Amino acid sequence: MSFALPVALLGLVTIPLLVAAYLWQLRRRRRAAVRFSNVALIRSALPRQRTWRRHVPLALILASLALLGLAAGRPQVRAQVPISSSAVILAVDVSGSMCATDVSPNRLAAAQDAVRKFIDAQDDRTRIGLVVFSGFAQVAVAPTTNHDDLLHAVDGLTTGRGTTIGAAILKSIDAIAEINHDVAPADTSGTTPGTTPGSPTPRGKTVPEIVVLLTDGANTRGVTPQEAAVQAAARGVRVYPIGFGTTDPTQMVCTRDQLGGGLFDGPPSGFGGGLGPGGRNFLVVDEAALQTVAQITGGEYFKASDAGQLQGVLNDLPKHVDVQERNVEVSVAFAGLAALLLLLALGLAGRWTAHPQ
Repeated sequence: MSFALPVALLGLVTIPLLVAAYLWQLRRRRRAAVRFSNVALIRSALPRQRTWRRHVPLALILASLALLGLAAGRPQVRAQVPISSSAVILAVDVSGSMCATDVSPNRLAAAQDAVRKFIDAQDDRTRIGLVVFSGFAQVAVAPTTNHDDLLHAVDGLTTGRGTTIGAAILKSIDAIAEINHDVAPADTSGTTPGTTPGSPTPRGKTVPEIVVLLTDGANTRGVTPQEAAVQAAARGVRVYPIGFGTTDPTQMVCTRDQLGGGLFDGPPSGFGGGLGPGGRNFLVVDEAALQTVAQITGGEYFKASDAGQLQGVLNDLPKHVDVQERNVEVSVAFAGLAALLLLLALGLAGRWTAHPQ
């Protein structure tokens, strides 16, 4: 057990002082009693009462004060808490390859549908944030419990050129840093000093916030996923990558809404494969990189080749991260027990005064 406000425990020094004052008062009464010549006569005139009963109410009151003193120090214990007390950052790939029709009607539409169902399935206490990325990454919706805002943002996703998986992880770290001050913002200048991408990273305690990263391709520019993963691991942030799509993508067809006219300017509808160096290879998930990200951060990699598998992964995800170990304040329990002891002390004192036998 630890205390968030240990200085408040100084109030506990009053307990032994009160005990000493009580013992001194008892001794003083004994000394006063010897002044009477016939002590037996005085005892016979008083109602009989068991000696130990006189001390029980006071002992209960002192115990109640001690518990209140501990509660003032805000005691905390390490416990497993549900993910609903935390946040999930959804990082969704909106690169042009998400228009591939190997997943019906296309990858982006299937991903949007799965993400909507995932959001609807969460309770009102779960904060969810949305990061979108193609040629660059941005926080579309900061972590919130307002599911309507999230669903509106998901409905409005549009495609763009390029895939910046590493930048998406860094943006997700920044989103977590806004709600958890124990997490430092991402360092966009490079990797965490003293670490090597892909090597085991010594981690301290993990934070309850997690990143769920959905992508259908490979990083094409900027910081690499492995470098970003090192930064996430150094901050205790776990990343759960999901590789989406088949290994044999077909023609890419975006709807007018998916092309949009917003921040992510997409490619023309109906363009085919073979764009860029390497032909259509950029349309296939870089599983090795995503598995490394999961290994470095302490998360888990998932593969989804179609809409049904993607929905299943998102539905099962809470089973993997539904509880996390963290400090839980238990001052309310101490205060409640103190109140019960005080009521018990008052009740016993009143009962034994009325019925001393």
